[in-house]
Amino acid sequence: MSYYDNILEIDSNLDGNGLCIGIVMSRFNIDVSEGLLGACTAELTRLGVQEADIVLTTVPGALEIPVALQKLAESDRFDALIALGAVIRGETYHFEVVANESARGLAAVGREYNIPIANGILTTDDEDQATARMAEKGGETARVAIEMANLVLTLDEMDQSAPT
Repeated sequence: MSYYDNILEIDSNLDGNGLCIGIVMSRFNIDVSEGLLGACTAELTRLGVQEADIVLTTVPGALEIPVALQKLAESDRFDALIALGAVIRGETYHFEVVANESARGLAAVGREYNIPIANGILTTDDEDQATARMAEKGGETARVAIEMANLVLTLDEMDQSAPT
């Protein structure tokens, strides 16, 4: 922590040592999902998360991700969760429904269980866009999960040390 003009500032912390991360990956558009997963897990381990502290579960599609995240959150085992998948626009309105409802579900689980959830569900117009973004987005979700897990842990520590 540092001070900015006499204001306590909580610094970004990308140290994954000691963190436990749960990942839920959609099997729909599996090639993109696996690309996201590879980039994500590589970044998690690069930042210090031990492979034994990463748990992966897969679900049929993006709409099923929030239910699996909820079960992981209920376990109280994880410091942060990550959602991975790809929703690629088709010729019907279904794209908007899946994209919006999966994002809404992630946010609801995060708020209900007070756990950070990094959204790595790509929403693109075509598979080429998804493929072009999967490595960057996979790594980004790892960094978001670690940073937010550490922020929540720091804020929890501050709450516990505050005078009552």
